[in-house]
Amino acid sequence: MSNAIALSQDKQDETRKVLPWALAMGLSVALLLLQTLSAAARGAPESFADLAEKISPAVVNITTSTTVARNTAPRGVAPEGSPFEEFFREFQDRNRGGNGDRPRRSSALGSGFVISEDGFVVTNNHVIEGADEILIEFFEGGELPAKVIGTDPNTDIALLKVETDKSLSFVSFGDSDISRVGDWVMAMGNPLGQGFSVSAGIVSARNRALSGSYDDYIQTDAAINRGNSGGPLFNMDGDVIGVNTAILSPNGGSIGIGFSMASNVVVKVVDQLKEFGETRRGWLGVRIQDVTDDVAEAIGLENAAGALVTDVPDGPSMEAGIKAGDVIMSFDGKDVSDTRSLVKTVGNTQVGKAVRVVVFRDGKTETLKVTLGRREEAEGAVPASQPAAPSKTEVLGLTISEITDELREQLDLTDSASGLVIQDVVETSKAYEKGLRAGDLITEAGQQKLASVVDLTKQIEAAREAGRKSLLLLVRRAGDPRFVALALEEG
Repeated sequence: MSNAIALSQDKQDETRKVLPWALAMGLSVALLLLQTLSAAARGAPESFADLAEKISPAVVNITTSTTVARNTAPRGVAPEGSPFEEFFREFQDRNRGGNGDRPRRSSALGSGFVISEDGFVVTNNHVIEGADEILIEFFEGGELPAKVIGTDPNTDIALLKVETDKSLSFVSFGDSDISRVGDWVMAMGNPLGQGFSVSAGIVSARNRALSGSYDDYIQTDAAINRGNSGGPLFNMDGDVIGVNTAILSPNGGSIGIGFSMASNVVVKVVDQLKEFGETRRGWLGVRIQDVTDDVAEAIGLENAAGALVTDVPDGPSMEAGIKAGDVIMSFDGKDVSDTRSLVKTVGNTQVGKAVRVVVFRDGKTETLKVTLGRREEAEGAVPASQPAAPSKTEVLGLTISEITDELREQLDLTDSASGLVIQDVVETSKAYEKGLRAGDLITEAGQQKLASVVDLTKQIEAAREAGRKSLLLLVRRAGDPRFVALALEEG
């Protein structure tokens, strides 16, 4: 029985006292007692009251006001010269005189929390976006106006500041990375404008992504409703491990699926907003896609992991020698599992830092050193392209031809664009299943640039001779590149 359940020393002593009597009463009673002791050992809280009392003073309600312009377009229009023309004019003039066209004030509610005694407040960007006035209401009474220090729409985080002569109650951020599925959590905020409110639940899931490149949400079943946005999600130590941001609901109310942006994301954003008034994320300067099983097989990669480079515009990566077709396996000493992990890691790396990037190229790994740029300054970077060449053939379910002046104009290709144009795709082919369509431009095959139909047929034969089941193509559609591993079926 000694290894049946792991208990604390106190619980083990208690168990030794109870077990002989329990076994005498029967196995079912023994099991019931052991389950009870085990639950107690896990520390399920009897009450959240002490914790709520301790941290409530740092949680705030947020009210915003926004000026909204009235719609000044006339509601009715009478034909010129119509007997109703004068009536409509008088009606509209009367409405204007009655303030019908004056701007009106709109208000909204949300939540937030104080993170320093001198008045820094964290909330969601969508709570204060576009607001003319922001008012902070404190749990212990009183209101103060707030100004916006900075916002980050990518993570939906905003940093505010109130001015006050007294020290404010505040809470600290915890480490969201050590939170486990099943841990108790407590949400606080202003749901549906009802004022300060507490709800409790558990961590339902970790590392959820909703829509953004930097998403890292904690999913919880603690009740979160409209008005909770921007409020804190606490662990049982009273540390903030998330900022309540969104819910999944068919009716607008809580159904037990809420999402809080993880504190380890929020802390980095808040630090930058406090220091610079804006975010400053690292920029590697590549376009990437996930490595699928067939892509891995096509390039001889053992496992489908890493981030496949589809394009390298002018910037840090081009200067460092990274090429389209490289698979980024490691960044700054951290393994890259997929594109999402690379984007998050790069974004969290200091601008200007020189990092080592390990890429898989031509069957072996290579280490390159890249000095990161700043993503916010490079959002409009133009993708790199290549040089040009004329014939037509059918292969692998595709009808392809070299670029002609007519096709260049028809497809709006740049003068420097090169490759092979897909003119038709057999609808029953693997190529069609992979999404290839007429008008697409194939610029590379087997990670080699294509200038003619002969180039493509050579790469097909070389892949077959090497025993490959598929050939990696780099395809551009409206300028956007992606890799496609196309099965080498006969025909």
